[in-house]
Amino acid sequence: MALELRPNCECCDKDLPPASLEAVICSFECTYCSDCAEGTLEGKCPNCGGELVRRPVRPAGKLVNNPPSTVRILKAEGCSSRTSA
Repeated sequence: MALELRPNCECCDKDLPPASLEAVICSFECTYCSDCAEGTLEGKCPNCGGELVRRPVRPAGKLVNNPPSTVRILKAEGCSSRTSA
């Protein structure tokens, strides 16, 4: 099963295309931009408390058979402060 490659930051809704080096994820694939992850979230996922790491880039040739997700997930309350899981 391939990573979903979600299209946006759950905090600020910044676009994170499949080739983005700014996308970070937790082990549950919650997705954030590096600015939110390093600043507001202090390197921890607000959903599970897990570590946030850079999302791997899927080679362009593999996107045809394994396309990125188009479903945008956005925290309604934003990520103004890190919450404990």
